[in-house]
Amino acid sequence: MANIITCIRIVCSIALLFCPVFSPAFYAVYITAGVSDMADGAVARKTGTVSDFGSKLDTAADFALVVVCLVELIPAVHLPIWLIIWIIVIAAIKAINLISGYVMRKELVVLHTGMNKVTGILLFALPLTVTFVDLKYSGAAVGAVATFAAIQEGHLIRTGAKKTRTGIPS
Repeated sequence: MANIITCIRIVCSIALLFCPVFSPAFYAVYITAGVSDMADGAVARKTGTVSDFGSKLDTAADFALVVVCLVELIPAVHLPIWLIIWIIVIAAIKAINLISGYVMRKELVVLHTGMNKVTGILLFALPLTVTFVDLKYSGAAVGAVATFAAIQEGHLIRTGAKKTRTGIPS
């Protein structure tokens, strides 16, 4: 059931490509995708169906939603050049994390840390606030948290820290 909920996010991501940005349809599909993101993990834990596959599917669904949102939102908003550069730096850190995790463990390593979850919540809220909060402020806040989360994730991957059931590294 949890994986079906995760797949709903992938379907919503594709549907967003056909919704005009900032339209009621865009917000309805976007919020549905966000709710599925919050629900899938809770359902998996409640039903005892947490799995490595489910975690990887969740990561793929998150990635699909982020990519679609970038494709849809970047042309619709004015991003300052410093924010574009910052986004590229964060993406580079995340790519280095994936590569180093694979090199060290011979598998795709994505940590669901508390800070990554906070970053996800802030990223989710960003399109909902972009029409009334200037991106230079909201972008800076999200960028700072995302940078910290990416660096923390890289540190945890390279030091081999294990996670607890709550997703917070021990």
